[in-house]
Amino acid sequence: MRTVDTCVIAVDAVRVFAAAADVERWPERLAHYRYVRFLERAGDRGVVEMSACRPFGPLDWPTWWTSEMEIDRPRSQVRYRHIRGVTTGMDVVWQITPRGPTTVVTLVHEWNGPRWGPLRRPAAEWIIGPVFVHGIATRTLAGLARHLERSGNERS
Repeated sequence: MRTVDTCVIAVDAVRVFAAAADVERWPERLAHYRYVRFLERAGDRGVVEMSACRPFGPLDWPTWWTSEMEIDRPRSQVRYRHIRGVTTGMDVVWQITPRGPTTVVTLVHEWNGPRWGPLRRPAAEWIIGPVFVHGIATRTLAGLARHLERSGNERS
């Protein structure tokens, strides 16, 4: 399973990268995030537990996962490897690319699926990827864009 979500944000790449890497503040900036907690931290690496809701009409479906996180400043990337939760083994890369006065954010999720025998591939490709991963990723990118663009010249 591979999902790719992209967003152009009308803010410079330095601010976008800082907001993408500042995951502990996501719940105050992104309404669909329930919590983000570092379980371990050492510089630009750590283990982070995250939870977000995926809405289905009037209902919110709570999701959670734990990831090894790495902030790669020279490459302008934030990388995750899911180590607990349904999506264990998923690799995620946030790529921040300046484009003039705007910034392109590309969010790539790659995963072989859950350990559910013959159901692993259909579960990953038909439900978890397009419904949950894409659903949460698009909300995250749109929410960060709204937050950054609304805050204008303020520090985020």
